Amino acid sequence: MDYQLDLDWNNFLKEYWQKKPVILKHAFKQFIDPISADELAGLAMETDVDSRLISHNNGHWQAANGPFESFNNLGETNWSLLVQAVNHWHQPSAALIPPFQRLPDWRFDDLMVSFSTPKGGVGPHIDNYDVFIIQGSGKRHWRVGDALPLKQWCPHPALLHVEPFDAIIDTILESGDILYIPPGFPHEGYTIETAMSFSIGFRAPNGRELISSFADYVLEHDLGNIHYTDPELMLPISTADVSPKEIEKLRQLMIDVIQQPDTFNDWLGRFITTPLHELDIVRPDPAYQKDDVYDLLKQGETLIRLNGLRVLHVGGRYFVNGEPIISSHTDVLDVLCKYHEINAALIASAMESKSFIALLTELINSGYWYFSDY
Repeated sequence: MDYQLDLDWNNFLKEYWQKKPVILKHAFKQFIDPISADELAGLAMETDVDSRLISHNNGHWQAANGPFESFNNLGETNWSLLVQAVNHWHQPSAALIPPFQRLPDWRFDDLMVSFSTPKGGVGPHIDNYDVFIIQGSGKRHWRVGDALPLKQWCPHPALLHVEPFDAIIDTILESGDILYIPPGFPHEGYTIETAMSFSIGFRAPNGRELISSFADYVLEHDLGNIHYTDPELMLPISTADVSPKEIEKLRQLMIDVIQQPDTFNDWLGRFITTPLHELDIVRPDPAYQKDDVYDLLKQGETLIRLNGLRVLHVGGRYFVNGEPIISSHTDVLDVLCKYHEINAALIASAMESKSFIALLTELINSGYWYFSDY
């Protein structure tokens, strides 16, 4: 299905993005759930799929991670099933992503889908990322508070809730409505009638994640080997003091590693193209040969990018799934970044390049692209 989003993006970015929550009524006309409750439950039974089951009965919260074997003992109220990265595993659900691809690709995380029974929810909480919650079938009551300091507590080791808050949005979402919530705004949703919800999340790494990942990169690539030096050393007044000058030299030693553009861009490209959830990678067997790929493209076949695959252009370099891809045909690498489906016409400038066809064959054999009819 081709989902059409009725949204003025320029106005939305100016008025709401990372500023305040908003209800977008009837943003999708005649919205149809791309996945059924039974299909979602099936995904939650798979080992490689991230899923959670959250229930609230008699004042007690329970949470469990999948994979699950059965849902028969749950009853008809007070529970929710949440499945992450459904766009990686379910092609019709991936059709919800393109309407939001006016925003930078690197910021997009995944599509989370929830099935919730009456009175089901995950409790009042705060997220540290931007999210568009699309209401599918059924109805849910949502409350959103202002971004004010709130005490947080754990009603269960797997849940982090916030204290009661005053609502600035208090409404019922119906099919096709969207609730946008920026980071830091407390919110809670409870199901009125059995409902499906589709959450488009945008990642926002914090400094700790960035530093941790960069430190791993430095160690893996044996960087930062320049030692501290002090040929101008003078006898200190107290040998126990570390002087401001010495502190600054040590700090600069660390900064110098980050400030190497080639190093930083290579790390960043790998970091932001590494998905946070498993991909449904299926490598072709037998593997394609270069001539096979060339002939199929010439015959008019279409190559489709694996759902959830991250392909980005970072600082003059190109990356896919945490690894650099190198070719002199940068115009065609731009095509690989921009388009979900490609054909011979889109990559015409490189079709006769043996090196590019070899690269493309390698990407196909890695399971990153596949021919639509094969």
